[in-house]
Amino acid sequence: MMKPAFVAVSLLAVLLASGAAGATDLALTADLGTTGIGLHMSLPLQKNLNARLGFNTLNYSYSGNTSNVDYDFKLKLNTIDALVDYFPSEGSFRLTGGLTYNSSKINAVGKSNASGTFILNGNAYTSADAGQLNGKIDFRKIAPYLGIGWGNALQKETGWGFSADAGVLFLGSPNTSLTSSGCTAPSSLCSQLNSDLDAENSRLRDKANDLKLYPVLRVGASYRF
Repeated sequence: MMKPAFVAVSLLAVLLASGAAGATDLALTADLGTTGIGLHMSLPLQKNLNARLGFNTLNYSYSGNTSNVDYDFKLKLNTIDALVDYFPSEGSFRLTGGLTYNSSKINAVGKSNASGTFILNGNAYTSADAGQLNGKIDFRKIAPYLGIGWGNALQKETGWGFSADAGVLFLGSPNTSLTSSGCTAPSSLCSQLNSDLDAENSRLRDKANDLKLYPVLRVGASYRF
């Protein structure tokens, strides 16, 4: 069954598209930027108002750390946009707002230090005792978007155009989890490990809070049919 958040964005997309029903104008834009690789369709709503519907995807690996643990992070960014572009001067400059369905997540794997130990909440665990530390970070499914941009994919009669976007996705506070798999220590030490993982998870959540306001910068090439 489709999730309610996805249904909400899908309904908005249908409403925007239905507002352009009967219009023969259509443009497609291929994007590249902090939201990954994307493809958007533009449809006219009014003289200075366009609907823009599309998706973005990005897989990216990087390293980071909390105050205690180093991590390997894998970002899987997947978003679906339902946007409205307003051209106040009927030129190329635009103001953009809308909603994004966000199924993005980040997987994290903790790395032991040079001596082969984890320091969790002030306590030391060997990597053999602790096993593997696995973390997961995700965000709310509906993210408002506000931004500005340049380029009206529907401005020309036909042919190629250029576009650029700068804005913010309001992802909200993240949800995080941190667990250990394969603890080989005595049960009492494994219980202490789980308690210390809860404390480390709070630090991981603080680190993930840096993404509450996700910057959107992208450029694109459009073609009007």
